[in-house]
Amino acid sequence: MTGALLVAGTTSDAGKSLVTTGLCRWLARRGLRVAPYKAQNMSNNSMVCADGGEIGRAQWLQAVAAGVEPEVAMNPVLLKPGSDRRSHVVLLGRPWGELEAGEFASGRRALAAAAWDAFDDLRSRFDVVVAEGAGSPAEVNLRSGDYVNLGLARHARMPVVVVGDIDRGGVLAAMYGTLALLDGEDQALLAGWVVNKFRGDVGLLRPGLHTLERVTGRPVLGVLPWLPGVWSDSEDALAIGGWRGDAASRAAGETLRVAVVRFPRVSNATDVDALALEPGVHVSVTTDPDVVAASDVAVLPGSRSTVPDLAWLRATGLAEAVLARAASGRPVLGICGGYQALAAVITDEVESGAGTVPGLDLLPTGVRFEPAKRLGRPTGQWRGHDVSAYEIHHGVASLRTDDPRAVAAEPFLDGWRLGSVWGTTWHGAFENDGFRRAWLSAAAAQAGVRYVPAGGPGFAARRESMVDALADAVAEHLDTDALLRLLEDGVPDGLPLVPPGAS
Repeated sequence: MTGALLVAGTTSDAGKSLVTTGLCRWLARRGLRVAPYKAQNMSNNSMVCADGGEIGRAQWLQAVAAGVEPEVAMNPVLLKPGSDRRSHVVLLGRPWGELEAGEFASGRRALAAAAWDAFDDLRSRFDVVVAEGAGSPAEVNLRSGDYVNLGLARHARMPVVVVGDIDRGGVLAAMYGTLALLDGEDQALLAGWVVNKFRGDVGLLRPGLHTLERVTGRPVLGVLPWLPGVWSDSEDALAIGGWRGDAASRAAGETLRVAVVRFPRVSNATDVDALALEPGVHVSVTTDPDVVAASDVAVLPGSRSTVPDLAWLRATGLAEAVLARAASGRPVLGICGGYQALAAVITDEVESGAGTVPGLDLLPTGVRFEPAKRLGRPTGQWRGHDVSAYEIHHGVASLRTDDPRAVAAEPFLDGWRLGSVWGTTWHGAFENDGFRRAWLSAAAAQAGVRYVPAGGPGFAARRESMVDALADAVAEHLDTDALLRLLEDGVPDGLPLVPPGAS
């Protein structure tokens, strides 16, 4: 088999990533060698592959689900928004440049060629490629430059399955409308529907599904249920719906309250997933200074735009809340961009062009942004616990030896700790179970909270369980025979136009 399938969606966050992850694991269980693929991902949440290249976290997780080594061809184009109109472009894992909103039409031609070459390469090396679309394939205003959705499907001559989120409401109309807006050649590639996030009696839904099949001429390939406790490495901002409330109340000890600041350009927000999944830890994502002030631990996560987000921190009153916490000896953790914001001074001629600006001055460090991005998968130890992580940053922090506070600073992974203020550029460090639980215990002691880690399944085990649950749902609730036929035979012949006569 050298099949391929595109998983598109009626909207962003319809469940494309989760369905693709489940399909990758389900197909891998059948003994097939599977590659995930997304031609273009717009996300500030990324991961570093073994070769040092950078891809979106969702494609990294999908490769893990497929049991293959993640590689840059699986997400050849990664757009990292730096503002509402400008994105940093990562091409085949490496910095390529920047595109303004108005440049996408011309810039996409070169990106499309590289993306399709990567797809063709994967198809030549794997039994199956499960491609994930982006946004909606019915964004007809962008169709002429599309190489991610139906542009890719036409290039590869592969069938398209469209996923719709019924929890939002209006899913049947969204599916019909998606098909009806496409031209005839694109309609000919759309082979079926998947309803996602259903709760209740599916019998009540069936008349609607039969109507959808009748008016579109395409089968509904299944209805996936709402899966509690299932989350995905999110593509955009912090998505807490998957794990909110997962850290249940405990028979002994207190709940540790963690407030994560939602930066406007938050990056690699998945760092807090492991904290949120820890029993007895309650994570809230906030822009409220009062929530930050009242929490036991405050976290400044990564940022794609450190200096502008630092200015926003000050303008909103959040900086004042963070400074007050540190002054009272209550823990503050900065990760990558959040760590850079804790420095005494920041010099940035690269990311923002702001020059030298004052940081929050909670650590005796200075940060200088360098043109070359640092990409790596470092390892280390902290208080006897092994730590493996990844790093993605332009800003390099160093201890200011002329600062009298430097003699009291303690190394913390690749960064520093001073009293109750902690900082590191390492992403993914808290996915290491022993380190995470040891650090939470130390932070709880600083906060004066009687918190004791509960133990139990670690983060990697929880992630594996989640991926298996997705694959089980695919096997149980989707027409897997029909999916295999699409992979073996390609696009079905004779799919009707909707409405009749569309062109």
